Amino acid sequence: MNLKIKEIADLTGVTVRTLHYYDEIGLLKPGVVTETGYRLYNEDNLELLQQILFFRELDFPLIEIKEIVTSPFFDKAKALQKHRELLLKKRERLNNLINLTEKTLKGESTMSFKEFDMTEIEESMKEYAEEVQERWGNTQAYAQSRKRTSSYNKEQWAQIDAEVKGIFRTFADLSSQGLSPGSEQAQAAVKSWQNCISNHFYTCGDEMLASLGMMYTEDERFRKNLDEFGDGTAQFMSKSIEIYCTGR
Repeated sequence: MNLKIKEIADLTGVTVRTLHYYDEIGLLKPGVVTETGYRLYNEDNLELLQQILFFRELDFPLIEIKEIVTSPFFDKAKALQKHRELLLKKRERLNNLINLTEKTLKGESTMSFKEFDMTEIEESMKEYAEEVQERWGNTQAYAQSRKRTSSYNKEQWAQIDAEVKGIFRTFADLSSQGLSPGSEQAQAAVKSWQNCISNHFYTCGDEMLASLGMMYTEDERFRKNLDEFGDGTAQFMSKSIEIYCTGR
């Protein structure tokens, strides 16, 4: 079985642009690239894409997913078992919320809030993230960030927070002024952001930066947080980073 990239996009709901990006960063390469440049994906590629999407559903960043699924110690069966366990917990929570809305619509007097509680799911996902890092992940960025940030005091965190927010405001201001993501000012802001990450958290090369840029628009949490600085900030920042990384 060999499917073209558009067929994979139609089958999975993953955009062609995202599949191209997964190829560029070495996360998901097609089984064959023809002489005419067509990317053809086989069954093994689809199986890997499914694993990637499971990890994305559980909020793992792309750079960590790459380290995990390319690890020689990665166990697909165990990963699927854990994915299933967490997804069942999510389903149970949604079922409880549906039942609560049905009772309310019937006019039943209920002021229950336990159905909204995310504690169990969040704790399970945190435990899984730690388990994955211990078993399959050994990213330098993860280890470096934990080592650096563990030593920061309250004042240092306040300074870093101010620096980060200042950079985000710069992106928001440039976007509101109608400047292009490829403008000199936007590209300078990207460089400031890359330096900020490298100085305070972990060494942020262009590949890592590109992964983060994708996440700012693909992950709703990041998009929402960035857009609080101004509508469209996440998209502007993501595009600026894409231009920065592909033009070097």
